Amino acid sequence: MKSADFRYECPETLADALALIGEDAMPLAGGQSLMPMMNFRLARPELLVDLNRITGLSGVTDGGDHIRIGAMTRYSDLMGDPLIADHVPLFGKALPHIAHAAIRNRGTIGGSVGLADPAAEMPALLLALGAVITVQSAATSRDIPADDFFLGLYDTAREPDELVTDIRIPKSDARFGFYELARRHGDYAMAGVAVAMGDETRAAFFSVSDRAIRVAGVEEALPDVDKAVASLAEIEFAADQNAGEDMKRHLAGVVLRRAIGGMA
Repeated sequence: MKSADFRYECPETLADALALIGEDAMPLAGGQSLMPMMNFRLARPELLVDLNRITGLSGVTDGGDHIRIGAMTRYSDLMGDPLIADHVPLFGKALPHIAHAAIRNRGTIGGSVGLADPAAEMPALLLALGAVITVQSAATSRDIPADDFFLGLYDTAREPDELVTDIRIPKSDARFGFYELARRHGDYAMAGVAVAMGDETRAAFFSVSDRAIRVAGVEEALPDVDKAVASLAEIEFAADQNAGEDMKRHLAGVVLRRAIGGMA
């Protein structure tokens, strides 16, 4: 199929982009998820606002107690960045599992955050890391903790006139674990989890419910893995094309055990 008709704008400044964004407009970052959705007519924006010419929306910088990542930073750049390697080792574990090299060369962190696909890795990673997401409109800018950002299936706290502009990840001495199960490497996960254990324990699951979610019972039980797996009953599992609810529940336990077993 082909997408429904739409208008296309390619602004060169953030201010121009924010003037265009609204109820009937969608931002285009890497396009690796949005364009297929448009071709299947699951998304039908009247206006597509291409962000790729805007300078200042990409790159990784050291903010002292945090690492700042511009929303248009591509996965392939994150994988090769020394600041990410030194301060966000969880990305090193997880990013190679995101699709394939061609998609990582175009896909952006902000695009994944803004779309909030429940099977995507990045929302769960940001939950596990305690990240803060900055969104900006033509009038204001606000910071939203990842814990408050992901609301449901493709639903976030971002308003229609706002763009995700950057992500801040606190520096931490935590130990991290990650594991996902997919039918083939590069496919969407059937179930996955990202875990951080330091001053605070965070465990964020993806591809098991309608959004990436933390599970309080699991976090309270860890490092007792058996007790943590028993706490998965808190999750409202959602079936998809890969597995039913019972299988999702089983796979969530498998990925949690393997993530904890591989922590570093």
